[in-house]
Amino acid sequence: MITEGQVLDIARDAIYTIIMASAPVLVVSLVVGLIISIFQTVTSIQEQTLTFVPKILAVFVTLMIGGSWMLGLMTDFTSTLWSNLGTFLR
Repeated sequence: MITEGQVLDIARDAIYTIIMASAPVLVVSLVVGLIISIFQTVTSIQEQTLTFVPKILAVFVTLMIGGSWMLGLMTDFTSTLWSNLGTFLR
């Protein structure tokens, strides 16, 4: 039978995996958005759609560069979870 401690350990590991896998994309998107906001402020260009294309391209490049690492991180978590499934069901 699975204990409360094991449930909390699984939840903690899941949250950690989510944060680690999404952090690069979120940070790149934040930095690109900040740079574009500064550019818009300096040039007085207030076009709302100007931020979308560079952010999408930056996120795409980030996924191309770090996608295999993110997939490996999630695969490791899933493999660990499935390999310990027998101990959880006792």
